[in-house]
Amino acid sequence: MPRLKKKDHEKLTQQNIQHVINLLNPTDSSTKAITKREACNILNISYNTSRLNKIIEDFHDQKEYRAKRVSQNRGRAARPDEIQDIIREYLSGENISNIAKGLYRSPAFVKSILERIGVPQRPTQVEGRRQEYFLPEECVAEDFEEGEIVWSAAHHAPAVINRKMSKDYQDSRPGLQTVNYKEKYGCECYGIHVRQKPSGDTDFWDMPDVGGFYAFTLAYDLGKLKHLEEYGINLEKL
Repeated sequence: MPRLKKKDHEKLTQQNIQHVINLLNPTDSSTKAITKREACNILNISYNTSRLNKIIEDFHDQKEYRAKRVSQNRGRAARPDEIQDIIREYLSGENISNIAKGLYRSPAFVKSILERIGVPQRPTQVEGRRQEYFLPEECVAEDFEEGEIVWSAAHHAPAVINRKMSKDYQDSRPGLQTVNYKEKYGCECYGIHVRQKPSGDTDFWDMPDVGGFYAFTLAYDLGKLKHLEEYGINLEKL
């Protein structure tokens, strides 16, 4: 449905518009309603009552439309294209709430799809990003191939396997201290390139090796993503 055009400086988020509506129509009779001029100031728009009314009307129309679409989808099984969108968007960094809004589904619906298919989870809070998350059973593996797209549970992002840090490889690199990872940690260690979208124009994300960083990670912190290809996911484009 058509969206109201807005300027960059205007604060027309759904939350802010709802906040203004609440202030214009307080439920508590002892609370004085704000003026339309004050409402315009909160939204950071020019004082124009016609446009303010249009913004509020558009907000209600969108809210009604969304409620109708969510109601229509309630109880319906996920379509193949929805499953594909959920996987691709989540692994590319989008949060569950925004994915649900885009599909007119509930966050619980999206989360259940991710769990059922075996998509690695990310922490929802910034504080949790320093913690490693358990990998789904479908992702657990001990060996990975050079160039393989995997999930880094330590960095909560897709990554590319550069090389296995085998003893032979380490011995071939002058000045590199040799560590027998298999003996010390019970698994291999891999050099990876963690994919991380660059800021700015997202078209640059289609270019190889743009954004991200290099790291060394033990195998038990890496997860295979091959099983997601059966849902039409192109791992190279994550």
